[in-house]
Amino acid sequence: MSPTPRSTFRRNQWSLSLAQLFSGIGIATGFAVGGILAERLTGRTELAGFAQTASILGAGLLAVPLARLAARHSRRLALGCGYGIALAGAVLIVSAIVGSHDIVFFLGMACFGAATAAGLQGRYAATDAAPEHLKGSAMSVVVWATTIGSVAGPNLSEPGTRLGAALGIDPLAGPFAIAILAFLLSLLSVLFLRRVSPVVRAEAGPDPAHRPRRGGTWAAIRSSPSALMGLLTVITGHMIMVATMVMTPLHMDHHGLGLGLIGITIGGHIFGMYGLSPVFGLLSDRYSPGRVILLGHGLFAVSLVLGLIDALGESSFLRLSIALFFLGVGWSACLIAGSTLLTKEIDEEHRVAVQGLSDAGMNIGAAGLAAAAGPLLAVGGFAWITAVGFTVLAIAVIASLRAGYGTRRTRPSEDRLGDGEGRL
Repeated sequence: MSPTPRSTFRRNQWSLSLAQLFSGIGIATGFAVGGILAERLTGRTELAGFAQTASILGAGLLAVPLARLAARHSRRLALGCGYGIALAGAVLIVSAIVGSHDIVFFLGMACFGAATAAGLQGRYAATDAAPEHLKGSAMSVVVWATTIGSVAGPNLSEPGTRLGAALGIDPLAGPFAIAILAFLLSLLSVLFLRRVSPVVRAEAGPDPAHRPRRGGTWAAIRSSPSALMGLLTVITGHMIMVATMVMTPLHMDHHGLGLGLIGITIGGHIFGMYGLSPVFGLLSDRYSPGRVILLGHGLFAVSLVLGLIDALGESSFLRLSIALFFLGVGWSACLIAGSTLLTKEIDEEHRVAVQGLSDAGMNIGAAGLAAAAGPLLAVGGFAWITAVGFTVLAIAVIASLRAGYGTRRTRPSEDRLGDGEGRL
């Protein structure tokens, strides 16, 4: 007896959510000590940020190959390979710490980024068997599962150091030993994914992008202003968030705000990133992704204005906490709504390739901006960071205005949507 669309959808939701939860623990646990290890292994403070940069670059470079693997074979194989590479990266990191090999450490951090790439692809995998009117919600539930891991992960860093000491290795290797177990559990979770056959996909609901576009991936994107808007929304939103978030702790430290206050600020930011994602998934399905993107742009603007005020005057913990929370919520709105547009507006033939392109673009763009953020902060202070954020946001807003925030219709297939067979 073949599985029903509903049973496939529910089983895949659980499998992907568990994988996100465990992966979130592994990523957050490792990231909490990554910068400290980079400084210790290289002996240079200015290279501390390269641990995160290597991981972000790894996620960006692996996004397209994993997407191609998913398109040619299955999501299960692609996600399994992603978490397997991340697991191998965590093993490399532990080996590098034990042997004091900095090059091996950075290579391991790049492989560590595969967990991020797999997690991002997981949000798209959640929509494969979802009914057309629930794609945004299906995606947001899987993204929300990351909240648990991201909040729990940093709190496991101290027990992780005790684990490292108990194992007779460097205490800072302990958190990455926890990451090894977390990525192994993620790998096991995605093995329970069911393949979404064409029959199941068809029974799940009508596809508004049912007519394949001629040409390659870029032709598919260019032929739909809404799809292009979704792509730019995901990429620019991630760039704004990463550049601002990475430099905020340094800005707070320069103004005498201690590690405790910095931790609270970043914790609120992470909750904003993931905690409200189901709300934006529901709004995207009930109203439109374009309206949610407009909301996200507004939240980004408020966050950057608060950051600029803080940079030009006396720094305030409360102001920065609110700014970072809005930054996370704006990122969540843009990620969920932009990804929903890419799922709905691109035909099935090109959809997975475009999804991989969006993940690669958001991570590579963020890595480049994060690398430039340090020198910008040193030269112009936090005001220059917010200025860069406003510039990137302006590009996203202009692209969205040109697309009418997703209201422009370009495909012949859309004429049938008003007849009750589907909706934007």
